[in-house]
Amino acid sequence: KEFEPYEVVATTYQAISGAGKTFKDWPEMVGNIIPYIGGEEEKSEKEPLRIWGHVDAEKKAIVPAESPVITCQCIRVPVLNGHTAAVFVKFKKNPTKEQLIEALKNFSDVNYENGMGISVGRLREDTVYDWKFVGLSHNTVRGAAGGAVLCAELLKAQGYITKK
Repeated sequence: KEFEPYEVVATTYQAISGAGKTFKDWPEMVGNIIPYIGGEEEKSEKEPLRIWGHVDAEKKAIVPAESPVITCQCIRVPVLNGHTAAVFVKFKKNPTKEQLIEALKNFSDVNYENGMGISVGRLREDTVYDWKFVGLSHNTVRGAAGGAVLCAELLKAQGYITKK
């Protein structure tokens, strides 16, 4: 965020457990892909803006950030667990590779060692965008349930959730 990303293109390759399935439940996914996951692209383009936004205490609402502009494609792949994203980013303050690596190393997350972390690799300059990388997360731990716990912990730490 410190380098002010303003344009992002991402393609996600999402495991079948993201649809609540196993290969036993969904044998036709073995050796197959589905090039569209209904509603997932819109969610992937809008949710990060809510995370990067701010809380309007008066309205008691989250005000999404207006930037970066995000476009996304979401593909279901024959993998049981783990979502992968190929991401391309343009920055207003284009960092060096060393600055990006340092920012990634210094980023800390709740419960990183137990599946809540996100691995980032293949960081390299791009000919159209400034930088590109690949991210990998464990969707069943880091996904909706884990994300809800993470959000609750953050809201508690920031004083939005208190004992009654």
